[in-house]
Amino acid sequence: MHELLRTPPPTPNGTPPDDGPNSPGVEGFAQRLEAVWTRTERTREQGLYYYFQPVDELDGPWVTTEGVRKLMFATYSYLGLIQHPRVIAAAQEAAGRYGAGVHGVRILGGTLDLHVQLEERIARFMGREDAIVFSSGYVTNLATISTLVGRGDWVISDRWNHASIVDGCRLAQGEFRRYRHNDMADLERILRQAPHRASKLVVADAVFSMDGDIFDLPAAVELAARHNAWLMVDEAHSLGVLGTTGRGIEEHFGLPGAVDVKMGTLSKTIPGVGGYIAGDRKLINFLRHSARGFVFSAALPPAVVAGILAAFDVIEEEGAERNHILRRNVDHFIHGLQAAGFDTGRTCTPIVPIMVGSEEKALAMTQVCQEQGVFVLPVLPPAVPEGTSRLRANVTAAHSREDIDFALEVFIGAGRAVGVIGEQAAER
Repeated sequence: MHELLRTPPPTPNGTPPDDGPNSPGVEGFAQRLEAVWTRTERTREQGLYYYFQPVDELDGPWVTTEGVRKLMFATYSYLGLIQHPRVIAAAQEAAGRYGAGVHGVRILGGTLDLHVQLEERIARFMGREDAIVFSSGYVTNLATISTLVGRGDWVISDRWNHASIVDGCRLAQGEFRRYRHNDMADLERILRQAPHRASKLVVADAVFSMDGDIFDLPAAVELAARHNAWLMVDEAHSLGVLGTTGRGIEEHFGLPGAVDVKMGTLSKTIPGVGGYIAGDRKLINFLRHSARGFVFSAALPPAVVAGILAAFDVIEEEGAERNHILRRNVDHFIHGLQAAGFDTGRTCTPIVPIMVGSEEKALAMTQVCQEQGVFVLPVLPPAVPEGTSRLRANVTAAHSREDIDFALEVFIGAGRAVGVIGEQAAER
């Protein structure tokens, strides 16, 4: 299905290649529109199109979509806060007090006391001097990287980084280099190539969104210090997931304050929308007055901000317990899949890739799972390299052990049905 995105040609994790007028696949937009339309319609006719399913109702980890009840395994609500009563009550109260929206961009008339409270809360939670909130996680990475990195600077990115990081690096006016995934020797090789006087920014995901593995923060911190580079880490999938209280990768490795530019989203573990940067006051002040994605974007609505604030309260009070439940569920799910013969790649987090190889098997296995009551979606090239198509299953603290067992039964049956695993392996 992701073949619809194949202009220009695919590269790992949605990373766009260096394109130009003579690049393969470059064609007029009319031809691209027609190609995508044709492929989409063909996939729909085959009954294999499961994107954009409208969710009609939520009941914990179960959802109803188009009248059918399914167990949700495509969610980012890792701690299960999306329906928490305190979050919903805070959002409702704020809408009644402040109205539905704001008066414009933050730098002019769009700042509420709630926005100030949220940024102070994020800074305190992250152990930083200050924080800034953007309208989305994508905008956060795009605006921050392109604002920090100017002509003569170097920005160095993991090859498996999220597309928002890659796009920010491409928009920046500095030298953009990529190192092999989580390969600290390759990172050091590139750092050595950078001019001594050049400002250097190393950027990586904390938890990589397609494979669920964890960034080698201790080694990166040592390299950044040795080569006088700044370190920026995207905590989109690690907030609430890593560390005993869910504070992320620094807590996980016992390295408080190790990251210079601490980025995260407010739409995954935190059930809202937006993104943030936490850091020292000079950094945040610079972004407030220079990052175009902040200066020229409308402020978050009051109901959203209030809900986010309440979610941070819940994490501070219940995070350790919910994180323990999440860890238990993740271990049970991964071990069950592996015992059945599935390849789950490098994951050790709630992002669990069920590797199937071909796009055809990924689509067929998705169809079986959806028909058997599990809401899961395939990840195909160019979001991942050719030959590594997979189903990406996300585990949460809201899943019960019975939910996990039901999902395992469905995945194992689907894997056998399409030939991803054999009968003998599935029965172990």
